[in-house]
Amino acid sequence: MINELASIKHAQPESQLAVSLEQTPNGLTLVGEGMELRGDFSKMLKRVKPGKLQTELLIKAAKIKRSSEDAAGENVRLPLAIDATAGLGEDSFLLAAAGFDVVMFERDETIAALLADALTRAQNDPATAEIASRMLLATEDSITALGEWANARPNQKSDVILLDPMFPKRTKSASVKKKFQLLHELESPCSEEEPLLKAAFSANPSKIVIKRPAKGPHLAGVKPSYSVSGKAVRYDVIVTAQTRDPFSH
Repeated sequence: MINELASIKHAQPESQLAVSLEQTPNGLTLVGEGMELRGDFSKMLKRVKPGKLQTELLIKAAKIKRSSEDAAGENVRLPLAIDATAGLGEDSFLLAAAGFDVVMFERDETIAALLADALTRAQNDPATAEIASRMLLATEDSITALGEWANARPNQKSDVILLDPMFPKRTKSASVKKKFQLLHELESPCSEEEPLLKAAFSANPSKIVIKRPAKGPHLAGVKPSYSVSGKAVRYDVIVTAQTRDPFSH
């Protein structure tokens, strides 16, 4: 798909952008309307410094208690997080920096290509290689993949599943960061909230962490166990041991 021009169509003709993937000296880049988008984990290093990482809302929301079996012995099991809506992998990088093994699902092939390229560069950069070594990418639809994960690994329970479905497009384009303008051209706002959350429950994690706009509604109308809120975003946390699966019958 590299260098292949793609016209991304939306319901409103005025929102169409012509975008292309180009291999540049800085890495695989999505280019369109004077904007560029590429993954670059080196830019996140300042966010994962000791003392800084622990202030991230996501890390506060994803914090788990380790069992005595996991914390002891020679073969220490790292906590496992599944980022079901990986995007460019920034949240996954934070989780990996916090000590999680992270499996990333991204269904859009263009975004997955950008993420794969960024991950390869991170794995070859001494500054990010150790963190990136704990990140694994699969180009799959998360609704299907989460169900398959639970069936294929009945004894490998994930500790955290992160859901970050695309937020609705804001009416004032000036308020949207350039990278999100391009991402909105590739992925539409989530229209499968209930199937996505149902799939997360089916994978039987300890926690489901859901990224939402600060004043946005709960995903699929399901009330979380608690929330970790900031000015722009909110992380709703569902502790599955305390919450009845709303989709079970």
